[in-house]
Amino acid sequence: MPTSDIGLIGLAVMGRNLALNMADHGYRVAVYNRTTAKTEAFMEEEGRAAGIASTTTLEELVDLLETPRRVMLMVQAGPGTDAVIGQLLELLDEGDIIIDGGNAHYEDTIRRTREIEERGFLFIGTGVSGGEEGARYGPSIMPGGSVAAWPAVKDVLQAISAKVADGTPCCDWVGSDGAGHYVKMVHNGIEYGDMQVLAEAYSLMHVGLGMSYDDLAATFRAWKDGPLDSYLTDITADIMAVPDEDGEPLLEKVLDAAGQKGTGKWTGISSLTLGVPVTLVAEAVFARVLSALKDQRVAAADVLTGPDRGIDGDRADIVSDIHDALYGSKIVSYAQGFMLLRAAAAEYGWSLDYGSIAYLWREGCIIRSVLLEHIKAAFDRAPDIASLVIDDYFRLELEQALPGWRRTVVRAVEAGIPVPAYSAALAFYDGYRTARLPANLIQAQRDYFGAHTYERVDRPRGEFFHTEWLDNLGRSGPNQG
Repeated sequence: MPTSDIGLIGLAVMGRNLALNMADHGYRVAVYNRTTAKTEAFMEEEGRAAGIASTTTLEELVDLLETPRRVMLMVQAGPGTDAVIGQLLELLDEGDIIIDGGNAHYEDTIRRTREIEERGFLFIGTGVSGGEEGARYGPSIMPGGSVAAWPAVKDVLQAISAKVADGTPCCDWVGSDGAGHYVKMVHNGIEYGDMQVLAEAYSLMHVGLGMSYDDLAATFRAWKDGPLDSYLTDITADIMAVPDEDGEPLLEKVLDAAGQKGTGKWTGISSLTLGVPVTLVAEAVFARVLSALKDQRVAAADVLTGPDRGIDGDRADIVSDIHDALYGSKIVSYAQGFMLLRAAAAEYGWSLDYGSIAYLWREGCIIRSVLLEHIKAAFDRAPDIASLVIDDYFRLELEQALPGWRRTVVRAVEAGIPVPAYSAALAFYDGYRTARLPANLIQAQRDYFGAHTYERVDRPRGEFFHTEWLDNLGRSGPNQG
């Protein structure tokens, strides 16, 4: 006899906490995990007290669910998800709903939506951001998939999501098939960028200026009172203040080799595929890749020369400039992310509401920040704006940040301190504001060696020309082999 409103498969940290979150909001939850011992441990520790029902087989889970059945998967992305879906489809009835809350690649979600709908079922692929704490007390949720499934899952997903001050849930319908997971991917790409620009500020202040960890913690806390107010700024201040057992800063003991799970890389690959210059996220990914070459870097440090990494000057002025470099780069990162979303919407036929997406990220997720309110306002003013950098508010903010931002990049280069995110973001800004770039030479080179043709500034766009460059010179060029 059905006794549960929703089933949840996968009891790692995120799955456990989402199940408890659902139970907190009055939903009758049944859970299943392939490893029975994990289910038993969860029930003993928290599940039984929360009124959650445990099952030992998928058949038992399905039998407990009210119809239309709603089953949420929190299992390993990729083949593992496909395997569980395959088993479920043999047990469910037409119209039942599978919800994938894992970190799935959006192309898998597009495929799964099509395949599952063809068999008479419905599918939701949703991004869930906020980590362990968010899953337990309210994450940002970005659902996409089968449009017909949304009314049947809206109540539970919005109930468990984070809420802003007025009670608005940080969960709303994003779009068809893979739209939800794509938006989550871009969220994670921006997250990579935010973490990198904070790391570069840390490096400039600690390595370049020799600031103590107490001073660093105070600086990051002070930055929370302005446009840099965000969850990541907040936890960065906390990290600076945490001592190790010996009283020394714990951060000094953390190995400088950053890991990654792939969503930042996916963002970069998609940006290249769609032809969108998401340069800051790409540099953030490559910075992690470079950091992972720890042994090579240690060896290279003994043989490669450069400046001593010290930055001279008035510390307060330099820190103020670093603030502006961080802020300007952060604006560019978000602008690039939303440019990518716009290109993806056109490519995949999604109808995305960019202001609403910004609002989904206001609470619960890792990139929540005061900046998102201004992004929502920008899209309210001009829903079709090509880039946030030309919105009046952000244009003026960037103009004010630029002098300090430029000084920061110059100081970093002179000191030999790498700031790939600040540099890439500034190069994008300068490139975007340049009416004529040196790409005319690149296109001429392509036509010279490969007859790739070119357009002319004195003729309409879409007309293409080819020149026999050597013939026009009246001489022969070097042999090509």
